Amino acid sequence: MEIFYYVVFGGLAAVVAGLELGKSGKDRVATPTAFNAFKNNYVLVYSLMMSGDWLQGPYVYYLYSQYGFDKGDIGRLFIAGFGSSMLFGTIVGSLADRQGRKRACITYCITYILSCITKHSPHYRVLLLGRILGGVATSLLFSAFESWLVAEHNKRGYDPQWLSITFSKAIFLGNGLIAIIAGLFANLLADNLGFGPVAPFDAAACFLAIGMAIIMSSWSENYGDQSEGKDLMSQFKVAAKAIASDEKIALLGAIQSLFEGSMYTFVFLWTPALSPNDEDIPHGFIFATFMLSSMLGSSIASRLLARKMKVEGYMQIVFAVSAFTLFLPVATSLLVPTSSVKGSGISFGGSLQLLGFCTFESCVGIFWPSIMKMRSQYIPEEARSTIMNFFRIPLNLFVCVVLYNVNAFPITVMFGMCSIFLFMAAILQRRLMLVADLHKLSTKSQEITAQDEPLNP
Repeated sequence: MEIFYYVVFGGLAAVVAGLELGKSGKDRVATPTAFNAFKNNYVLVYSLMMSGDWLQGPYVYYLYSQYGFDKGDIGRLFIAGFGSSMLFGTIVGSLADRQGRKRACITYCITYILSCITKHSPHYRVLLLGRILGGVATSLLFSAFESWLVAEHNKRGYDPQWLSITFSKAIFLGNGLIAIIAGLFANLLADNLGFGPVAPFDAAACFLAIGMAIIMSSWSENYGDQSEGKDLMSQFKVAAKAIASDEKIALLGAIQSLFEGSMYTFVFLWTPALSPNDEDIPHGFIFATFMLSSMLGSSIASRLLARKMKVEGYMQIVFAVSAFTLFLPVATSLLVPTSSVKGSGISFGGSLQLLGFCTFESCVGIFWPSIMKMRSQYIPEEARSTIMNFFRIPLNLFVCVVLYNVNAFPITVMFGMCSIFLFMAAILQRRLMLVADLHKLSTKSQEITAQDEPLNP
């Protein structure tokens, strides 16, 4: 493997280690023992849940191909997963608010375990059922756990600022370190130990079962709006009304959909972008490098949040940088000559793109704890899970359209589209900051006016 990959990985590792070891008093927040125990419990559970997710990623496509399915069949399986998340996500989100977030988290574990079990079958319909179950589970993973955390944090009376500590630590471990270890562990099981491509799915089911046991034994239940007589449609109306009546929530949903839509599209595009002429690239090592970049981003985010930097402000820069990095494939295709030698090492243009993609993954690492922080501020508690899954509808629709038409457009067009979406996210983030500041000024002005009014006789 070319030394270039080791240099990039080693450089990122050194920077991450330096940031973590070099944290000063300004970067650390003194918190009580009770909160630390609560935070560590959540981070442990979240890491186990993400282990169950990350273990499956490297071998999903390969497993389907080993069962003899072609690219079109596999594409339809992936579309089924995202389509399931789009169709059923809002329903399970509403049920989580009404029936309990702890129950929803347990349901996630059960649903994903069943999805893992279906991977033992070579029958297309069984695998299709597994993708549908996986889509439902994904909706719960990205809504129920965060909703439970925010509600439980507030119920226990902890400082709202401490939420960012839990978010940053969960993302640093669950979306960074755990992803790297899970990828290596999956490779060990499937290839080195010779258990085959279904082994990582069995391991994922085991981690999910352990996490479920911890949830059942140590988590208390919390709810959204439990008003009598409120059916599922009523909760949908409450969520839709909140989004329509509060520009801040609508802007936040649009920002999330634009960024995550571009992020999931990038997942499908980075391999052909780095090897347009079938260049020999180490996919697993590059994936680990991306996850290390994400760890770098979450480490930067933890510093920014600990110093109480304005999230709405710095995220404008993050989105703008993201837009630039995903425009690099377009720029290199126009300015850098491409290699005509098939099967060679990564080209100069590919090296530039890899550096840009690492920067994009760092932005992803900053995005997750930051968007969680903004959601905790702007989304009302009574319909939190429902609204969060409403946000995922355009995201899943966009990814389904991309997957269906992935061969219809040149890869540069796809990257250019993602770059435009990210630039739009930066503009909307600017608007969100202005609207939020205006709301704070208006609220403060009303409070001052109320205090100045003379008492009625």
